[in-house]
Amino acid sequence: MGAQQEHDTARHRFDVADAAPLLLDAHGIVKGWTRDAERLLDYGAQEAVGMTAAALLTAEDAGRLPALAQRCRADGGWAGLLTARRRGGRPVRVMARITAADDSDGSARWLVLLSEMAEAPGWDMSRRVLEQLVTRSPIGIAIVDTDLRCVWSNPALEQFGSAPAQRRLGLRFAEIQPGLDAEAIEAQMRHVLETGEAVVGYEHVGRVRSAPHRETAHTLSFTRIDDDRGNPMGLYYTVVDITERHRARQRLALLDRAGEYIGRSLDIRRTAQELADVAVPALADYITVDLLESVLRGAEPTSRVTLLRAGQQSVNEGVPEAVVEVGEVAAYRPGSPPLRCLAEGVPLREERLDPLAAEWATGIPGGRRATFMELGLHSVLVVPIRARGVTLGVATFFRRRRQEPFDEDDLNLAEDLVSRAAVCVDNAWRYTREREAALVLQRSLLPHRLSEQAAVEVTACYRPADELTGLGGDWYDLIPLSGARVALVVGEVPGHGIRAAAAMGRLRTAVRTLAALDLPPEEVLGHLDDLVARTAREEGVGPDPEDTDSAQGSGCVYVVYDPVDGQCTMAAAGHPAPAVIMPDGTVAFVDLPQGPSLGIGGPPFESVELALAEGSTLALHTDGLLARGQEWAVDAGRNRLRQALEESAASLEVRCRTVVDALAPARPHDDVALLMARTRLLGPDQVADWDVPADPARVAEARKTASRQLTEWGLEEFAFTTELVVSELVTNAIRHAVGPIRLRLIRERSLICEVFDSGDTAPHLRHPRTTDEGGRGLLLVSQFARRWGTRFVPEGKIIWAEQSLADPPD
Repeated sequence: MGAQQEHDTARHRFDVADAAPLLLDAHGIVKGWTRDAERLLDYGAQEAVGMTAAALLTAEDAGRLPALAQRCRADGGWAGLLTARRRGGRPVRVMARITAADDSDGSARWLVLLSEMAEAPGWDMSRRVLEQLVTRSPIGIAIVDTDLRCVWSNPALEQFGSAPAQRRLGLRFAEIQPGLDAEAIEAQMRHVLETGEAVVGYEHVGRVRSAPHRETAHTLSFTRIDDDRGNPMGLYYTVVDITERHRARQRLALLDRAGEYIGRSLDIRRTAQELADVAVPALADYITVDLLESVLRGAEPTSRVTLLRAGQQSVNEGVPEAVVEVGEVAAYRPGSPPLRCLAEGVPLREERLDPLAAEWATGIPGGRRATFMELGLHSVLVVPIRARGVTLGVATFFRRRRQEPFDEDDLNLAEDLVSRAAVCVDNAWRYTREREAALVLQRSLLPHRLSEQAAVEVTACYRPADELTGLGGDWYDLIPLSGARVALVVGEVPGHGIRAAAAMGRLRTAVRTLAALDLPPEEVLGHLDDLVARTAREEGVGPDPEDTDSAQGSGCVYVVYDPVDGQCTMAAAGHPAPAVIMPDGTVAFVDLPQGPSLGIGGPPFESVELALAEGSTLALHTDGLLARGQEWAVDAGRNRLRQALEESAASLEVRCRTVVDALAPARPHDDVALLMARTRLLGPDQVADWDVPADPARVAEARKTASRQLTEWGLEEFAFTTELVVSELVTNAIRHAVGPIRLRLIRERSLICEVFDSGDTAPHLRHPRTTDEGGRGLLLVSQFARRWGTRFVPEGKIIWAEQSLADPPD
């Protein structure tokens, strides 16, 4: 760079603010020293005055002094970069400006202004450069004082919806942009003023004055401005419009949320409502989802177009815009946009709706009709719900609260959203169609549901054989018994197909009938064996079980559990023994004597009795769970089942399905049934019993004792009926039985009254004539109790009566 060019450039790149001045005479000797010069070069005034200028510079720049002195005399001054030396010799890069300062006596003097470059970055640029930098910047910049009032702003700030610069002077942020959250922004400003910590990238969303109907997003950065002493003079902030980036981020977030939220179940209506819930308010203020009636039924689409409202949502509570409720027919006028989109499979966008149009609807239930103006709707998107080339319905998005109309980006977003939902709707539709067909068959094979019992927590899993083998006859059941006990049953009928299913239905009905007699498990299986054998003889069963619907050769395990004492009794007929999962998680198989398959004949059935700790789990299963493919090995199958039961630690229902999933393929060769029951024990506060002397005079005392117990249980409204039942049953035992008598009350889901005696004769219900003096006891009991009966135990019999706690007596 030439000398003249360097001089000109330096002159334009130097500002005098905050420079350290000093004075030189004509020979370059220091004649004047200032505190700023002392701060910069670390020489005191007494030491510095009299030094040569060369002594204040590095050797290299000191050699330039003769040439610089000549230029100063020729041009009247000079400006440029020099390297000075602080006291001790440490160099410091400075910007220097030398100008003539003639004394009054005419002697030549030179005023030197030094500014340290390291502490004042940017001072090598002229004010004109800095002004161009801030005025031409596309980034909005403003300066506010310590009262947060605007003192300067650049023109770019007007692009962000702000007022012109002259109108912003002296105003606070809330006065400049009332549509934004000024309180939150000014809180950031105060934080910067108080701490000096810059805030960078503060994002803010709101509505600017110039576009009050459109939400915009900006990122702001705040930096404090200090004076020479470090005191805050104010701050400057920059503004960058990130609206497009913000909207793109919102779209991605909405699609991500849709992927997580929509289709969480295989219920069509729920899936449609999930689409509506996701779209409001992120995309629309009101949305309707209408599906073909055939789709909702799980049937194939037909030529008849009947739309049902499957889901809708609004930003307003109660969805006041809706003229059709969910589940009702959504009838549209011919040629209306929803029907056109449904027929053509092409979306539609209307930026501005006809305010006098009546939502394209006709035949609205209740006769309600409302124009778009009355509903406050002004812009619409209509998107067909299509999956795998089939149109399933139509989704309609409206805007009401937000004044900006739907644009092309909104339509693309709506299509992506509906496309994702359409796959879920299609999956739900196909699942519904298959499920409805499967349920029809399942209802004829298995219990509709397993009723809740106080004795056990129970769940079951059934997996039919594959379509090549054909549906088999595996089944399970839960049967409530007297005394809060339950019977758990799992069985298997040989063969496959509809004949095996029919045999299973007959066998299950027979088991429930025998269970109602309160017989021990071995007797239930004995009677069942006789019934199957007799039926086989009567029907002339051939050698091929596939040619008959007989249950001959069936297997069955029958378990009775008593929650009062935790006793469990079971017997088996040609069926695998249950497994028991102890409360500590260990698994054992019951050593259960195996009786012959039903109807085959053989030795009598035997039962075993064991005590189960509360929280133990019984696992009753068919042999399909032990088989792998077509192989069947008891020991290997048991080991796999034990491992699966030990490894499962989830809830009982999940545990049941997990075990089946672990041991059986999706389409097993044979049916698989697993019934799991976790045992419970009735607490001491649920059971009360008393010995009753065989004295008619003690009947009154038994009534009073029972009444007091009901009062303790808070069941006073059952006192009258219970006293009557106790009186009749105890009186009957005293009159007709011998030996000890015992009264027991059990409170669980019902109130049970039991009277034990050592007799072996079962009472019979009589209908006495009006002239009879007795015989009305059991008749009264049958009238006041929900059910009653007799069961035999090894020591005698128990007569019981049960009252429903859900229906207090009048």
